[in-house]
Amino acid sequence: MLFRSLALASSILLATPVFAQETTPLVEVLDDAQRLEPLETVIVSLEGEIIAERGYNGHRLDAPTNIKSASKTIISALVGIAIERGILEGTDQTIAPILRADLPSNANPRIDDITIGNLLTMRAGLEPTSGVNYGRWVASDNWVRAALARPFADDPGAGMLYSTGSSHLLSAILTQQTGRSTLENAREWLGAVPGFAIASWDRDPQGIYLGGNQMAMSPRSLLAFGELYRNGGLAPDGTRVISQAWIDQSWSPHTRSIRTGDNYGYGWFLRSIGGEDTRFAWGFGGQMLYIVPALDLTVVMTSDETTGAANSGHRDDLHALLAEIIAAIRDEE
Repeated sequence: MLFRSLALASSILLATPVFAQETTPLVEVLDDAQRLEPLETVIVSLEGEIIAERGYNGHRLDAPTNIKSASKTIISALVGIAIERGILEGTDQTIAPILRADLPSNANPRIDDITIGNLLTMRAGLEPTSGVNYGRWVASDNWVRAALARPFADDPGAGMLYSTGSSHLLSAILTQQTGRSTLENAREWLGAVPGFAIASWDRDPQGIYLGGNQMAMSPRSLLAFGELYRNGGLAPDGTRVISQAWIDQSWSPHTRSIRTGDNYGYGWFLRSIGGEDTRFAWGFGGQMLYIVPALDLTVVMTSDETTGAANSGHRDDLHALLAEIIAAIRDEE
């Protein structure tokens, strides 16, 4: 598999040197973070400038890594751009007419009520394809059809049911409506962002790029994507890539995770960390992109992709590390 070879390559790379301009509290925080065994890299950017970074145990900041479900946040950005370009009608647009060819023959009538907004917020109502159902789903010969064929566990627009199948349906919709792959759309639509690059990405049996998993990006590239949102959708040269309105909608609470209690927007989790309102993307194992708007702070953390961060407590450790970073920055003010 692609990501096994990427992990092997990254394991032989040299650690990242400490920047001379790092502040003492931040140096102590990042040095101490090495105790978190799964942690591989950290980048701290303040007001658009990297003020500290680390590559632990030979991991490098420019080496592609599997960002897992943090890629759902990138899918959300692409959907927002498609809406702004008139390719999609909006978040209230229903998906059945677009995906008609893959609907089950005996579909529950509620399938006609599912909207793009429901997919973005994990409120399609369909039984999830994630968790214990993930392996069986990706073993099917048509992932779009299999996701749409899941029985309804709730009504569309009701509670959050975390499902990579919902994000994959968004990738299929983008492919259908543009006549191009989701990867081609990402490279063109986000091409104005310096440093943004998707190194590789898995596809389903029909060739549709997996919406919401198995995407390889470097920590620096993930930082570049985060900076786009922190800067209100503007590239460094002033090019408008994403509208401020879409960012505002994405960072508004539309539902709540029953697993963590965090609010959820369009591909972004929302919670207070270190006393600051924080937006973050989260991938299995601990692939994190944090944005703290009030501090103009963007932080990337990547971790071993093979062990779940939720059950192990590593996700909570990463939240705590961000809180320490925030406190260290406050100490320097």
